[in-house]
Amino acid sequence: MAQTYGYVRVSSREQNEDRQLVAMRNFGVEDVNIFVDKQSGKDFQRKGYRRLLKKVKPDDTLVIKSIDRLGRDYDEILEQWRLITKEKQVAIVVIDIPLLDTRQKERDLTGTFIADLVLQILSYVAQQEREFIRQRQAEGIEAAQARGVKFGRPSATTPPEFDIEVAKWRNGEQTAVETMRRLGLKRTTFYKLIAVQNGEGE
Repeated sequence: MAQTYGYVRVSSREQNEDRQLVAMRNFGVEDVNIFVDKQSGKDFQRKGYRRLLKKVKPDDTLVIKSIDRLGRDYDEILEQWRLITKEKQVAIVVIDIPLLDTRQKERDLTGTFIADLVLQILSYVAQQEREFIRQRQAEGIEAAQARGVKFGRPSATTPPEFDIEVAKWRNGEQTAVETMRRLGLKRTTFYKLIAVQNGEGE
């Protein structure tokens, strides 16, 4: 007997999948047939998704809330769509996009063309948006650096009495350990500042 399965994905464990679960139940998918992943959609190496692929069989139906819940990569989405609908012969229903419903076996050529076109456009737009986000982030970092903003771990700050205490250490008046203690510095920071003082560092 043909089964209806649901696939739910959120990008991290902190995000809530309730909205998607409600959509699955309203569609009529039983809880036992809902597979959930809490990880990025950058690829399809997800435990829930892999278990789902092993479970479905010809004439079953896979329900997803929106196309980006399936994945994030344009080429990968198209490949997985082909794998599910052509190789596994499983129908796909995208709740948010009624045109993306392959349950209609006897679709005419125009209907099939429109569904394929909508899928490719949506997948392309999703990927372009991610690339725009990365580009904006890179431009933001570049602009910040131009304003003098530094990224990464902050440079070690030299204590005001550094030169005096180091002079005592160099003259043999106190040990390196005592000097570090008096300056409140860790060993790595201390020797990093010594290197800078000697002209070997920044």
